[in-house]
Amino acid sequence: MIEIKNINKSFDGKQVLFNIDGNFKPGQTNLIIGASGTGKSVLLKTIVGLIEPDEGSVIFDGRNFTQGDRQLRTEIRQEIGMLFQGGALFDSKNVEENVRFPLDMLSNMPEDEKLDRVNFCLQRVGLENVNLKMPSEISGGMKKRVGIARAIVNNSKYLFCDEPNSGLDPQTAILIDHLIREITYEYNITTIVVTHDMNSVIEIGDHILFVFKGQNLWEGTKNDILDADVKELKDFIYANRLMLALKEKG
Repeated sequence: MIEIKNINKSFDGKQVLFNIDGNFKPGQTNLIIGASGTGKSVLLKTIVGLIEPDEGSVIFDGRNFTQGDRQLRTEIRQEIGMLFQGGALFDSKNVEENVRFPLDMLSNMPEDEKLDRVNFCLQRVGLENVNLKMPSEISGGMKKRVGIARAIVNNSKYLFCDEPNSGLDPQTAILIDHLIREITYEYNITTIVVTHDMNSVIEIGDHILFVFKGQNLWEGTKNDILDADVKELKDFIYANRLMLALKEKG
């Protein structure tokens, strides 16, 4: 489980996160939702340690990452997998090399075991016999799946996904959502997904945290969200559905 307690963050005197608390349990898809510029990506980066909070703590299974020493932080980082918004594959490396990269950086695993692990993860995300293809030779959806394979290749306990459906068509987006959920359930991973996509909320929102202007205004499940009595959340849902309707119409 990941716990965040009283997270505050300012940049150049402007506060962007205000006293945010939350619990993210393993074996379920935890979503952080909100419109662009509301602070959800800053919150994600604070949780993974890319940004230091001004106040508050981030705790991984009882281990205080924020106050931990270098050894503890390194230990926790080795347990984290990250799926970036654009896939963030290395253009100069083929698929196999991209997926193997965390193993090369963080483990002393023999080369044959690395290859076995890479092939297992590629098979798990539905990609076989693409090891030697370059990122430029595969589709956007395949790049996201390669990114997921790379994120879990180290047997990650924690999986962070930043706008995983960005730039994907609706059908491929649903496939990526379901893949993230399946892997979360199968390996009992603590997964946190940042998204503004209501389709993702309805498809995989086991636990949802709604951020508005740097504040946690609502928490609940996908079954509760449509009945939530929070004006800002209702406005977000309406705007999201309107945008989807316009896209489908156009």
